[in-house]
Amino acid sequence: MLRIAVQSKGRLYDETMLLLEEAGIKLNRGKRILLLSAKGFPVEVLFLRDDDIPQSVANGVADVGIVGENEYVEKGAEAKLTKRLGFSKCRLSLAIPKDEEYGGIEWFEGKTIATSYPEILTDYLDRRHVKANLHIISGSVEIAPGIGLADAIFDLVSSGSTLVSNRLKEVDVVMNSEALLIANNELSEEKQAILDELLFRFEAIQAAEGKKYVLLNAPKDKLNEIIEILPGMKSPTITPLADDKWVSVQSVITEQHFWEIIGKLKASGAEGILIIPIEKMIV
Repeated sequence: MLRIAVQSKGRLYDETMLLLEEAGIKLNRGKRILLLSAKGFPVEVLFLRDDDIPQSVANGVADVGIVGENEYVEKGAEAKLTKRLGFSKCRLSLAIPKDEEYGGIEWFEGKTIATSYPEILTDYLDRRHVKANLHIISGSVEIAPGIGLADAIFDLVSSGSTLVSNRLKEVDVVMNSEALLIANNELSEEKQAILDELLFRFEAIQAAEGKKYVLLNAPKDKLNEIIEILPGMKSPTITPLADDKWVSVQSVITEQHFWEIIGKLKASGAEGILIIPIEKMIV
């Protein structure tokens, strides 16, 4: 049985639960308990505060954990980074009152900065030879300048709307963050085998993100032109049709260039274009 530590609430919790569900790990999320066993896969999920996850994985309370990169770096726990998961993206940034003039990192010299991430911030300021006073707050960091607790803040930023509502502006991005899968350094062979299977499933889900499966009918005399438009993972699949002047073409395209590619295909004579979403993809 592999024990996974995950955040007990928030955006990272929601996205983690969706990933586990897509990977075939079924949990009864209606039960508000600390530890849940999965159905049909040898995994149990331990719900913790986000800042407790790195150390819990490092000391073996959990075998692996899904945690924000910000907490992993801040805690400095001896747990190995196994995989970047690509969701819950945000950034750790310095922000100051909206009406302040900002001329560079020297602005923070002698200032008081409110933060929940003193280790990351101290390292950042030290490398730039800036001396500031840190006021450590566990939550609601953004209100500190408005109530006179600090001159500036260092906190997570996603959309930036919280900064705007507190009359703050982002002036320096210190690090980007995303969800990470971390693991204990001394997993048994049995637990490593379960983790390997879990990683295989995660990678199949990630490989399918932002991709569509396209099927179309193409005139043979335009086939080379259409193949140039439709590069697949290796090459498109070509299937003969009853009408020997036409063939069926199948490929995978990225959503980023979807409409551009579809327009070029139509202009090149493709017909009967069918687009199918991809749920999982084994590469």
